[in-house]
Amino acid sequence: MLGPFAVDTYIPAFPSIAADLGASTLQMQQTFSVYLFAFAFMFLFHGALSDSFGRKPIIMGGLIVFFVATIGCAMSTTIGELLFWRVLQGLSVGAGMVVGRAMVRDLYTDVDAQRVMAMTTLWFGIAPAIAPVIGGFLYNGLGWHSIFWFLAAFTFFLIVISAKVLHETLPVENRHAFHPGPLLEGYRQVGASLPMILLSLAAGFNFNGFFLYILSSPVYLPQQLGLGPTEYAWLFAPGIGGIMLGAFISGRVAGKWSLEKTVRVGYMIMFTAICVNLLYLAFFKPAVPFAIVPIAFYATGSALAFPSISLMVMNLFPARRGMAASLSGFVMGMVNVLVAGVISPAVSHSAVWLAVAATGLMATGWLCWFSYRRLVTRS
Repeated sequence: MLGPFAVDTYIPAFPSIAADLGASTLQMQQTFSVYLFAFAFMFLFHGALSDSFGRKPIIMGGLIVFFVATIGCAMSTTIGELLFWRVLQGLSVGAGMVVGRAMVRDLYTDVDAQRVMAMTTLWFGIAPAIAPVIGGFLYNGLGWHSIFWFLAAFTFFLIVISAKVLHETLPVENRHAFHPGPLLEGYRQVGASLPMILLSLAAGFNFNGFFLYILSSPVYLPQQLGLGPTEYAWLFAPGIGGIMLGAFISGRVAGKWSLEKTVRVGYMIMFTAICVNLLYLAFFKPAVPFAIVPIAFYATGSALAFPSISLMVMNLFPARRGMAASLSGFVMGMVNVLVAGVISPAVSHSAVWLAVAATGLMATGWLCWFSYRRLVTRS
């Protein structure tokens, strides 16, 4: 949950942070970009390190570094300092997400793994729903620094709880020696897998059809929908509610539908939502709640497909689950960087262009999924 908290909580305070630190709108948007780039880059290593040293030490190390970086953000007095600490946050925050997926696959197989992965997606969805609401009230009551102090306190709580109750799931005898040769060979095997790349791109582009609206919310919500800092829940609550609904459905159909059928149904929901969104904007000026409903349904389809795609990736490499989760996360993270650094700044000023961009992202994800299915069918 730390990942979405670190992205969404401080969004309502963007104007105040920019004014205090003497930063431009573009520089503030780069606090997204540098965080997401570091987040994606470190995805390359979290899982591989956990394959060698165990799952729990990597999660604990990530939490401690994130705690220090968050205090740095709270104490920043210039935009340069904030950017530096955001990079350090990005380098550390993905440990729980990547290693957590590997832990699920360590403990569960097949249907149970899909159910548990869906449950983790559901819990993951809570954070973006409540983060901007918490951030808005903290900002209004105590100023923008309080947002990062809240994140630091939340992280400290997670450190204490994880130290006490989190158990190691990778036995010593199943770990890989941390030597450059075998490690590089593992990267070569996993990284050169076209099915892994296609599945990861599909998941990344699917998710970013929704995430584009989250990244664009500092511009889109006040300029297009006329919402204030404490009203961001108009987007976040239905959107994340859609993610939670999709994850819930994924868990319920585990064992009844194949992984492939679950993904197909997810795409049907996403396609329908995209078409409704485009038709609405073709005839009406965007307004709440009608401009938000299609986005929420799109999030449902994306979340329905995601657990199944994640399991397909790790099923490709049963002896290298941590590394597979790492490289898959890196590919998805680079899609996040592209959307945050290029696409969102270019289209956030227009509801129509946002919808067109979301359509393009979903279509690209479907093409990757279609290519994967053709590839495995031929083989």
